[in-house]
Amino acid sequence: MVTMFKPYTAFPNQFRQDLLAGKPLIGCWLSLASAITTEVVGGAGFDWLLLDAEHAPNDVLTLIPQLMALKDSASAPVVRPPWNDTVVIKRLLDAGFFNFLIPFVESAEQARVAVAATRYPPQGVRGVSVSQRGNRYGANAEYFSTVNGQIALMVQIESRAGVAAAAEIAAVDGVDGLFIGPSDLAAGLGHFGQSNHPEVQTAIASVLDAARAAGKPTGILAPVEADARRYLAQGLNFVAVGSDLGLLRTQSQALADKYRAPTAMPLAAQY
Repeated sequence: MVTMFKPYTAFPNQFRQDLLAGKPLIGCWLSLASAITTEVVGGAGFDWLLLDAEHAPNDVLTLIPQLMALKDSASAPVVRPPWNDTVVIKRLLDAGFFNFLIPFVESAEQARVAVAATRYPPQGVRGVSVSQRGNRYGANAEYFSTVNGQIALMVQIESRAGVAAAAEIAAVDGVDGLFIGPSDLAAGLGHFGQSNHPEVQTAIASVLDAARAAGKPTGILAPVEADARRYLAQGLNFVAVGSDLGLLRTQSQALADKYRAPTAMPLAAQY
């Protein structure tokens, strides 16, 4: 029988399985809120792509076209909502997301709120919509009985309080991993713009230790190659190594600079 829809994600959620197995998963941050650029990056071969709705101009209506653009991509879409908000998370689940990165979690209780938001009762408080994009508009008969176990939930540690509570957060059932926000963490520790400051690196190492003790993976955003490779060597396995915005900015600047350089051939001489 020919089906009307291609599944938006495979069951079981292979990304979650790979995450929990501790496999190195290399990702890229997507902040341009464009289905076209998302489709381009989706063909590059990253293990996962973060669709950002916290610091980027994304909402459900811009995120759904990006999910559509990734339906043939091997990259797993991960969404970061603007906040740990049960209503927002519900809408993103209904839109078809299965993988979540929740920002600015500072306690085990906040982590439990995030877990509950992503689960139907009795495991959580997610509201029920019988027909929505996440269950292929009702065509996926197994969705309601299986989806609670298919959600990948990572919480972001990016404050002094979050670091102090990392062990308790990692122990929460349903939290699949800890993700370190190095810029906010550095700012919160009094070292704005200095994510490699020794105090910040000590805090990162303590989060990694807490996650390891709980048997949970750890991730980080590291657009500088030397940082990314160091974190991977330390055992952080869920690492974003760049962003669409950063790639566009740096490469467009490099191209412009190449032709503005004093040694560049004058345009008139090229013809």
